[in-house]
Amino acid sequence: RTIILSEFLESGMDDRSLYGRIAGLLTQHQVKKVIAIGEKLGEGLQGQLPDTTELRTYLSTDDFLHDFRSSQYSHEIILIKGARRFGFERIAKLFEKKLHQTVLEINLNALSHNLKEYQKILKPGTRIMAMVKAFSYGSGGAEIASVLQYHNVNYLGVAYADEGVELVRSGITIPIMVMNAEESSFQAIVDYHLQPVIYSFGLLHQFNEYLRQQGLSSYPVHIEIETGMNRLGFLQSQMDALGTALNGSSFSIQSVFSHLASSEEPSQDEFTEAQAERFQEAVAALKKHISQPFLQHISNSAAIVRHPHLQMDMVRLGIGLYGIEVDNDHMLQLQPVATLRSTIAQLKQLKKGDTVSYNRRGVVQRDSVIATVRIGYADGYSRAFGNGVGSMWVNGKLAPVVGTVCMDMTMIDVTDIPDVREGSDVIVFGPQLPVQEIAARIGTIPYEIMTSISHRVKRVYFHE
Repeated sequence: RTIILSEFLESGMDDRSLYGRIAGLLTQHQVKKVIAIGEKLGEGLQGQLPDTTELRTYLSTDDFLHDFRSSQYSHEIILIKGARRFGFERIAKLFEKKLHQTVLEINLNALSHNLKEYQKILKPGTRIMAMVKAFSYGSGGAEIASVLQYHNVNYLGVAYADEGVELVRSGITIPIMVMNAEESSFQAIVDYHLQPVIYSFGLLHQFNEYLRQQGLSSYPVHIEIETGMNRLGFLQSQMDALGTALNGSSFSIQSVFSHLASSEEPSQDEFTEAQAERFQEAVAALKKHISQPFLQHISNSAAIVRHPHLQMDMVRLGIGLYGIEVDNDHMLQLQPVATLRSTIAQLKQLKKGDTVSYNRRGVVQRDSVIATVRIGYADGYSRAFGNGVGSMWVNGKLAPVVGTVCMDMTMIDVTDIPDVREGSDVIVFGPQLPVQEIAARIGTIPYEIMTSISHRVKRVYFHE
């Protein structure tokens, strides 16, 4: 544990009491290295820290920056705390730099804003299940879940048990629904108080038998009904048999739900309504066997906007949280949450006829300036963006991709963009270049772009 600390300017305490208090806290929390910056702080701490604590002193932030070597801080947890006049943001930037300069920035203010936008159009009492599966659509599970928990979301939804386990270990306490439970995950589900979805008789009998062997009863589960997605779920014709099986089970039914197949498409509205009717009929049949109350839900992000009458007891809010949604006639003012950015590693002056990247597919049609960007398909930037299909945002302009996207690098044409330098910032997607737009370039959807971002891309979270 290391702390970089500035002089305290307005503590209201005399120097002896102040430095004694600081030394006591540093000792109590077992800080092993103290960097003291300021005219009095270092002198005040001298002789007050244990022999096991290393103390380094600097008169100013500039003195520290001049002496900084990143190798001196290997395998350390570092707290940086300073008065504004010391400009410690310059120190923070030194620690944020990494060899791989591609980062995914997550704007937590935008996430909170989008949640509130959806809450505005929900009926009073309608609960929200926030979907944080697939690493929160690539944005980072635990960090996103913490913000949602702070804003009193009722449930979280994950795809697999290990995603739920990670959230619980990170301090998440609100209920977590696991959509794809399997026999090998039963132990983790029970150990971490996760709530599985039961979607077949096979899974129902397996999990029920497991609970009985463990001496558990009234365990919370969710029931999935098939209404037209044709993926997972009990058929409408199976409701009587399902009700009988649930009556003799060790389950406590928390909710019954279904998935809408095409709620975002106006041409499919008739099918969406038919799904909702099948669901209501299935629920009515199930209620003949189950006396305990349970929640009903079928709406996803698009349905919340386009089919408000289907809100029922709860809605499942997914990709809309991240500012990505179908056209909603400006009913919601969503903000993009994620910005994928990188930097230029090198600039090259090429002559007409020169080729770029593998297989020489990128042929320069004029004398050009080509920039190599630190992102490739190993980071989640698809090879499909190659050869002019994709573009990146540089200094307020679009720069087309030249040649084949490589594993770790991509080349773009910056000939017509002024003031581009090695190290210049490049936006792959973000407010300036919406992820919806780049997804359309390669005939896919924003979900795939977001969830394809590699874990080697550092996630940076900020909240103002």
